Amino acid sequence: MKIRIKEKIKAWVNAARLRTIPLSISGVFVGAALAKYEGYQDNVIFGLALFTTIGFQITSNFANDYGDGVKGTDNEDRIGPKRALQSGLLSKRELKNGILVSILINIFSVVAVVIFSFGAEQLWYVGLFGLLGFLSIWAAIKYTMGQSAYGYKGLGDIFVFLFFGLLSVLGTMFLFTKYITLLAVLPSIAIGLLSVGVLNLNNLRDCMSDKKAGKNTLIVKMGFNNGKKYHYTLLIVAFICILIFSYIAKNDSLYSVHLLSFVPIFLHLRKVQRTLKPILLDPELKKLALCTFLLAVLLYLNYNFFS
Repeated sequence: MKIRIKEKIKAWVNAARLRTIPLSISGVFVGAALAKYEGYQDNVIFGLALFTTIGFQITSNFANDYGDGVKGTDNEDRIGPKRALQSGLLSKRELKNGILVSILINIFSVVAVVIFSFGAEQLWYVGLFGLLGFLSIWAAIKYTMGQSAYGYKGLGDIFVFLFFGLLSVLGTMFLFTKYITLLAVLPSIAIGLLSVGVLNLNNLRDCMSDKKAGKNTLIVKMGFNNGKKYHYTLLIVAFICILIFSYIAKNDSLYSVHLLSFVPIFLHLRKVQRTLKPILLDPELKKLALCTFLLAVLLYLNYNFFS
């Protein structure tokens, strides 16, 4: 019995894909850094924003596992770790129940962070962020689930850019400051593009199996070689955005230290340029995700401890 429980716990941890968490919370760190740059800091808001974002990511991972498993996209042709439904560790019913529970937790966390940030009397902000929370939950679920799953129509890149970049960074900043600035748009674009880069790597790696399964990602539509050129563009534009932001926002702190995170990113680009077989891109996923997280953490530490 104990062995069975341990197996189920391991299965749920596998389905949650905790390795995706650093990338998902990168926007929160950057948003908090931008708020501190403007003179605002609140550890409770920061903690609640992190908890909410992690909840969204886990919901998305559960839904992605379920959606790809049901559609048959997760099969023997797929490169990368086995999914919970694909390997039989969790049943369809169990995974669907897990999605429902995670949605309820997400709703609770959204209400908590909104009420704490704005108070019940600021109904406009409460309503706005409540709507954004609902859209985030919807986006997490509809990536691969349902007949109209946008991840199967080449729209995943757009949604990742919007939710991992603009909404995550600017939304977090707004929770602290109650306003956003034009300067803040630059790092939000950078985080969004780097996040799209991670998704693009995943799609480059899985281009053959996705094509067989009818999952029409941008890579399936544009081809492997063009997908690599698209990847270069994403990361180079992200670097330019951070470079411009760093120049404008410079102060007495170590304002450029976060640019060091792009050293391994450019080494990564060289690796992608030389890679001819999709399966060899699998290790690069983790590298790019961690580099994005490193950029976010260095920005956060810079404005919270070195300014």
